[in-house]
Amino acid sequence: MSRPARSRAELIAHLLRHRLAGPAVPTPRQNNLRHYRLFGQADPVALMGLDPERRWGTGAVLDLMAERVGVHPDFGYAQGPDTIDPERTVDGLERLAELLAATAGRRGAVLAGTGHPTKLAGFHGALAGALERAGCALRTPALGTRFREPTPAGQRGCVLDAVGPVLVVRSTDGAGELLHTHSPGPVRLALAALTEAGHPLPDLVLGDHGWLCGAGRLGIPAGGLADCNDVAPFVGEAEGTVAVAVPVDDGAHPDCYRALSDYVLQRADLAPYKD
Repeated sequence: MSRPARSRAELIAHLLRHRLAGPAVPTPRQNNLRHYRLFGQADPVALMGLDPERRWGTGAVLDLMAERVGVHPDFGYAQGPDTIDPERTVDGLERLAELLAATAGRRGAVLAGTGHPTKLAGFHGALAGALERAGCALRTPALGTRFREPTPAGQRGCVLDAVGPVLVVRSTDGAGELLHTHSPGPVRLALAALTEAGHPLPDLVLGDHGWLCGAGRLGIPAGGLADCNDVAPFVGEAEGTVAVAVPVDDGAHPDCYRALSDYVLQRADLAPYKD
């Protein structure tokens, strides 16, 4: 059966209750400022595959994140909790719903992937599944492709896998655990596999981290979630490279994001849908 529609006020209450947004999200201020400085220094990990149109100094990064996410705007506030404005979160989810509705309307091809496989695969999977039921072609290319990914500790062996309809990265070492990644490498592999197989590029990429920025850099409409320490998706949105970046904490229990995907699908007129 379908779930009842959730109002904007109810969703904001949910965001605050689970600290997905609000005045004290789990990502501390000092972590945010460190990432803002790294992006200002054009650190490759912080860029997530984005190629900004201009040089973003650290002050400009903080100004942008205060505007689009709601973090504290003053560099003098250097330690303690930081903020994600829940109103901005819901605004972003509503923009994401518009992107889904447009894709469903033209029955476009969709690719979904996440750098947070243990947290966000369910969110992206719910959106991708609803689009498939609306007549969109759901792509999962390059499954089983092995590659090496650089990390601060050295190269790690990886393989492209899927959790439901969502592409993820899994380790080729040990137990083959699901990996957290900021890299645009996986989406580049997936898109190259589509091209090599003679398929057109997707009309929409759903994701986070490098999935958003890597796809957006290639001119593909991309939308999804980004935390308050993830600068690149918001810079990409500001410059028109990323279609939608929704500010929200990305490290909560995966069940917490069910209300968010429900809200997006309701707004996109892609609900009710089956459990």
